[in-house]
Amino acid sequence: MNKNTVLALRAFCAMLLAAVALEAPAQTYPTKPIRFVIAFSPGGPSDILTRLIGSKLSQRLGQPCIFDNRPGAGGNIAGEIVAHSVPDGQTIMIANNSVLAANATLYKKMTFSPEKELTPVVWVASQPNILVVHPSVPVHSVKELIAFLKAHPGQVNYASSGSGAAAHLAAELFKSMTHTDMVHIPFKGAGPALTDVIAGNTQLIFATALSVQPYLQAGRLRPLAVSTAKRMDTMPNLPTVAETVPGFEASTWHGLVVPTGTPHAIIAKLNSEINAILQLPDIRKFLISQGAQIQGGTPEQFAAYIKSEIPKWAKVIKDSGARVD
Repeated sequence: MNKNTVLALRAFCAMLLAAVALEAPAQTYPTKPIRFVIAFSPGGPSDILTRLIGSKLSQRLGQPCIFDNRPGAGGNIAGEIVAHSVPDGQTIMIANNSVLAANATLYKKMTFSPEKELTPVVWVASQPNILVVHPSVPVHSVKELIAFLKAHPGQVNYASSGSGAAAHLAAELFKSMTHTDMVHIPFKGAGPALTDVIAGNTQLIFATALSVQPYLQAGRLRPLAVSTAKRMDTMPNLPTVAETVPGFEASTWHGLVVPTGTPHAIIAKLNSEINAILQLPDIRKFLISQGAQIQGGTPEQFAAYIKSEIPKWAKVIKDSGARVD
């Protein structure tokens, strides 16, 4: 056997060993409970969606899921935890557009790089935001709200699930496009933010349909409009903000990410499992009934979507003057 043949065989064996090494993690994964780090407090869309998906993932993979709520800094606290975790697929996160697209512009100092230290796995869902007010606010339409805000500049408070969260940016975009003035009151999640609006301490919020539906059904909040370009199929009588404020659009989206460096085989397995979960009849029925748009797809498709969203939200932040309070 000549020297070239020996070198070729060595190279082939090295490639074979590398392939086996990549497949091995997926064959044994997961080896222990999976930790889902949640960026916001219980009761909000991130929390609801994570627990919904996590319970199904636990059943399919045969390991329990531990749900760890780490609210604060618009999701940056949770994002940093995941980004700096061991990249073995045991610590994961369903992150939203604030963590993955907006915060890098909104926050002057970041303790991690979402773009470099978090790897996209799959786009889970998109959700419309519904502009709701406390029943004591004497308005029943976007037009009436704009007039009310202009008559009471700086006297109306709006809640959000945190600085940089979709609710914050949607309200700032609304302020900018309508030339009105409101005071931002940030919370550590949609749950406590909604509680404050229901109590009447703050007057309005842009909340995801997933988190606000029970309060609308109970009459504890009054819906004025939806933030998407088109009306919701599940609430066809609710107008869009854009029908009064042309060009307005601000939705919330969520997707699964893992620490960069996680083996490709594990990413592929998680992608396959989440895509399958999103097609389960009970999951589809619940998400669609809440106004969510089910997404799914490949890691590459989710990565491309995130990349397109970063400049979009950077422009919104710059044009609206949004800032961390």
